[in-house]
Amino acid sequence: MGVIVLMVAALSLFVPASLTWLGTWIINPMLGIIMFGMGLTLSPQDFRIVLSRPKDILIGCLTQFTVMPLLAWGLTKAFALPQELAIGVILVGCCPGGTASNVITYLAKGDLALSVGMTAASTLLAPLLTPLLIWLLAGTMVDVHTSAMLMSIVYIVILPIVCGLLCQRFIPRLTESITPYLPAFSSIAVALTVGIVVAHNADRLMTAGLLVVLIVMIHNLLGLGIGYLVGRLLRLQQPKCVALSIEVGMQNSGLATSLAVMHFAAFPLATIPGAVFSVWHNISGAIVARIYTTFAVSFQSHHKHNINITST
Repeated sequence: MGVIVLMVAALSLFVPASLTWLGTWIINPMLGIIMFGMGLTLSPQDFRIVLSRPKDILIGCLTQFTVMPLLAWGLTKAFALPQELAIGVILVGCCPGGTASNVITYLAKGDLALSVGMTAASTLLAPLLTPLLIWLLAGTMVDVHTSAMLMSIVYIVILPIVCGLLCQRFIPRLTESITPYLPAFSSIAVALTVGIVVAHNADRLMTAGLLVVLIVMIHNLLGLGIGYLVGRLLRLQQPKCVALSIEVGMQNSGLATSLAVMHFAAFPLATIPGAVFSVWHNISGAIVARIYTTFAVSFQSHHKHNINITST
């Protein structure tokens, strides 16, 4: 997926006409369809995880909604970002965890149940916490209409998920026939979202592109690292640390882009950090999955070796 998104982003950057014929209005419906797909794949068991493991979910959500927003705010100050880009970086930081984090956690041999539970919990909390955090961190730069933003998140995220859950409940056969195609469709939708944003801002991105990419990379990598460190400091098991790391570092950047289009249209560059994050976190996610998997294998091998020595 990372390769597909990167190729579409490159094409739209160097040949903007390839996607400028698609208006930015299409971003919101595409994100809604992705969230509908998420609803189709969630099960009651995923929500029971939130209730059965409240301590783990609480740690995850607190880390999610403190580390990434504060990192975003700190980076805007450290790099003295222009107002437009600063808003975009803060939008990314204040969004809930992305659905791709569940796939990466699975590949990294992390605690998949915890990852799914954290994604569900942070998504349900997003209508309240995301507008509030954006208002706190960006309210001095621009007027933030928290109530309008709250309703936008409900319409774009919560309502499609609920519709997906209802379809799963009342038309299970249709749901089962559709579900295998959802990953491919989501990949195409994310790639198109990134491509449309990049195409419509190609000239601006050429001038500010390297700075945005650098900040997005730092933001994501620090989130991954601090998420893991929090888990280690709290003495969580390795699979939980992996899930926490990935869930914190990977954001719902599509939602950030959508909010930028809807509520910050006067600042076109605000859409760019979300688009760049969508490209980068799929690449970094694949890399950290390989690192965590390698670490898990070496740890198990070392642990088995020690057991053999002890038994001998």
